[in-house]
Amino acid sequence: MKIISIANQKGGCGKTTTAINLASSLGYHGKKVLLIDLDPQAHATLGLNVDESYSLYNVISKLTPRKLEIKKIIKTVDKNFNIVPSNVLVGTLEQELADEIGRELKLAEIMVEIRDDYDYILIDCPPSLGFLTVNAIRASDQVIIPVETSRFSLQGVDHLTDIVNLIRDRLNHPVQEKILVTMFDSRLRHSFTMLAKMKEKFGKLLYDTIVHVNVKLKEAAVMGEAVLTYDKYCRGAKDYLSLASEILLLDRPTIPTPGVEEVYKPTQRMQELVAQETSEFIGLATFVLKAPQAQSVYVTGSFNDWSLDEKCRMMNKKEVWTLSLPLKAGVYKYQFIVDGRWQEDPENKKTERNSFGDINSLIEVKV
Repeated sequence: MKIISIANQKGGCGKTTTAINLASSLGYHGKKVLLIDLDPQAHATLGLNVDESYSLYNVISKLTPRKLEIKKIIKTVDKNFNIVPSNVLVGTLEQELADEIGRELKLAEIMVEIRDDYDYILIDCPPSLGFLTVNAIRASDQVIIPVETSRFSLQGVDHLTDIVNLIRDRLNHPVQEKILVTMFDSRLRHSFTMLAKMKEKFGKLLYDTIVHVNVKLKEAAVMGEAVLTYDKYCRGAKDYLSLASEILLLDRPTIPTPGVEEVYKPTQRMQELVAQETSEFIGLATFVLKAPQAQSVYVTGSFNDWSLDEKCRMMNKKEVWTLSLPLKAGVYKYQFIVDGRWQEDPENKKTERNSFGDINSLIEVKV
């Protein structure tokens, strides 16, 4: 189980949009997900048309006339997606608990009883660096910082990173941060300029996935739905599904390399099976893309179930990205993922339109 806070003290950066749609996308991938709305503005609660009568205020506060356990206020959004709603009373907790010892641990304490019920718990933080945000970060394994491509957003990242470092050092809590580029408008040269600055400044802290400007994300919020429910074929849905895939890939446990004493000699039968399987591979399918400005390029397709697989990360050689894969005979659909953006192969005229309304490139492997 992993707990992820989604935080940025700057409003309008896609924080709540990310919280809702990442939770929905992880649920779509089969993970059991809980979204905790910790923002007194209750945008995630309102954005999913959830009843806000009770909130974490009724769980944490000692002054509430209706004290409840956290399990009692959890609402179902979808099959694998639940939410703890918020309301304006959550904002009063900061003043109520200002002088209480251990106030930064309140959220972590009440989450103990539900940790084993979920694969992921996401926390939508308020747009501030106060008591509630500190509680969220203290309870989390990771913080996702959504950042739009503007100068003011970059300054906000610095302030939040300082808080994360303070919690890591002063409270001895190992929390990691990752940065997600949101509201990226590929029509503007300024967007690419700011993206280049972000990559230079933050490097590996940046997710490969980029969330683009998409009106369907706003329309879904107005309708009280996650974008996957509202329009699963739109650009916004694809971006958040890609983000969920990237997170699942990064969270996949690493299998340790066996020592000499653990290496065994395969049996004759195993060697025959391996030979039989590998005999079906007829060679290498080579993918090539010229993208001199790209920082990372993957190829994905029907040959790997459209997953963001580290084995399909392409190599950059003199501004040309290449990768060769052993494949069986057949026709495969594929796309490139360039800095988090999906695209067809511009040099391949063999294409077909997919159910998302985009174009898949086709490659045929012959015997």
